[in-house]
Amino acid sequence: MRIQLYNVMERVVKEALDDVMKINDSFCKCQECQVDIMAIALNQLPPKYVGTRKGEVYSKLNTLSNQFNSDAYREITKAIEVVKNKPHHETTPS
Repeated sequence: MRIQLYNVMERVVKEALDDVMKINDSFCKCQECQVDIMAIALNQLPPKYVGTRKGEVYSKLNTLSNQFNSDAYREITKAIEVVKNKPHHETTPS
């Protein structure tokens, strides 16, 4: 079985962004903005790589992600403000 390298923080940040998008309507949620928000947040967080076989990643993710959630939410919140103030696409007038 092949072992793969996986950055746990990517999943933690994606899940944090999904949660924030459910409760916060103050920013654009297009795919481009989501990717920008995630990139900005991930660049501020240390990567957490694990070597895993397929199927093991979820158990490792559950064990590790709880430690990193608060940091992910903090960086997502900052990144949303950056992207909201300077999106890579034109904004439509309200």
